[in-house]
This record gives sequence, C-alpha cells and structure tokens, in this order.
Amino acid sequence: MEPSLNSFKVAILVADGFEQVEMSCPRKVLNQNGATTHLISPNKNYVRGWSHLDWGEKFKVDVPLSMARPEYYDALLLPGGIMGMDCLRINPYAVEFVKSFFSSRKPIAAICYGPQILIDADVVLGRTLTSFLSIRHDLENAGAIWVDQDVVTNNGLITSRTTDDLSVFTSTMIKEFNMEFHQ
Repeated sequence: MEPSLNSFKVAILVADGFEQVEMSCPRKVLNQNGATTHLISPNKNYVRGWSHLDWGEKFKVDVPLSMARPEYYDALLLPGGIMGMDCLRINPYAVEFVKSFFSSRKPIAAICYGPQILIDADVVLGRTLTSFLSIRHDLENAGAIWVDQDVVTNNGLITSRTTDDLSVFTSTMIKEFNMEFHQ
C-alpha cells in the first residue's frame, strides 16, 4: 500500500467547460489517498463542467484564481476540456499560476487538453509528454517531444491522453505525488 498523502495539498485549475470526469475522477482518488484538493477557477463561486457532448454539473469553487497562492500547494492538476483550457490559456493569472509550479519544481498532472496551457507557460521545450492527439502539433511546435502513450512522466510532469487513460493516469499521479511528498 502506498503511503498516505495526508497534508498534501493539490490545486485543480479549471474554467467553465473543463472535461468533468477528468477533474472528478482524479480528485476523488486524491481525496481517497488523503490529499486536500482545492478547485481553483477564474470564476468566483461556481464553475461548470462539460460532460462529453453537453454541459455537465456545477462545482463550487474553493479558491478564486485571483486569491490562489501557488506556494500553498504541493502539486497541480490540469484537467482537459477545450473550452475551459482556451479560457485559461488567455488568462495571464492562470498562466503565471501554472508557471510557478514549474519554477518551484512541484509536480504537475495534466490530461487531454490540459497540457495546452503549458505552451503558454513556456515550459514544454525539450520535455517528453503526451496529450489529446489534436494538440500534438501545437506542443511539438512549442518544442515538446510528443509521444503516443497512455501516460508519460518527465521530471515531475505527468501527462495523459484521454478519459480512456484515466485509470493509469490517476495511479501514476498518485505514485508520483507520493514520491515527491515522501522524499
């Protein structure tokens, strides 16, 4: 059995239109392993998920992005979703929030379209990663080495392709976060 993530704090950065299951499944696994998770969004009160082909549920925002402090968190989770990620990529606070996790060498887990904000944070150059197929060329053009694998780890960055890979993504994320936390 893996050591507990008790007192490990994970920021989950989302905007309206994030892929709901790519947030709720990893969040549930993190919470079950003892981590504290906070939903962070440019929205102040609620953020709305996307469930495959239609709007999903509303989720309470734990910390508005304007009040979130990266130094409070031990790791970052970036769920996918085209609409949500497009909103975050053009938000300078969101980009800076993501960039600060790299500067502090804190682990980051990103799935599907989640790695797209890493381009704007200017942190993909030379990194091996994966993502949803349609952003492959965007990542490669930004200097990433893109591979077609269910999950890839690279110096604290955990990336995955789609909801089909959620099981291996979450188990790898827990393993990597545990290694970081218990060093």
